[in-house]
Amino acid sequence: MAETIAETERLIVREWRDSDRADYLATCNSEAVTAHLGGPASVEDMDAAFARIRKSQQENGFGFWAIERKSDGAFLGYCGLKVVRDEGAPIEGEIEIGWRLREDAWGQGYAQEAARSCLDWAWANLEVRRIVSITVPANRPSWKVMKRLGMTRRPDLDFAHPQFASDHPLSAHITYVIDRPA
Repeated sequence: MAETIAETERLIVREWRDSDRADYLATCNSEAVTAHLGGPASVEDMDAAFARIRKSQQENGFGFWAIERKSDGAFLGYCGLKVVRDEGAPIEGEIEIGWRLREDAWGQGYAQEAARSCLDWAWANLEVRRIVSITVPANRPSWKVMKRLGMTRRPDLDFAHPQFASDHPLSAHITYVIDRPA
């Protein structure tokens, strides 16, 4: 059984189960969900991402965790934390919070609810002074969630993502930061 990381009024944030793979592939790899991430990935790339997520949990004690809706047990996507590995980025080595939800779960506050619980987990379990979050300027829904979480836009930490050519529309990444509560 997958360990529960956090519970909110409507959600369970938990470790992954092997059975989550099919839902992850089916709901988190659509044109809409991946529009600001480079588009749908191959099954092999998605499997590699799934493996990286699980490896982070094993190695770091945290990662992107599965989000399950309490009312019906539906897999909604993921939310959690990872170490930034983007070489040369001004936030390299810091802890990033991120989320990806299936399209029919958008606009219902699930991302913010899950992210808030993951931030609470981070402050209780990690000795970090801040958490960062990144996205492309066009991804207004994500940076609106960042703002609602109390994160502050930090243009001095923006960077060109090494995964994309410098002239690619997804190269420019903006950074939001939240400091450890006093």
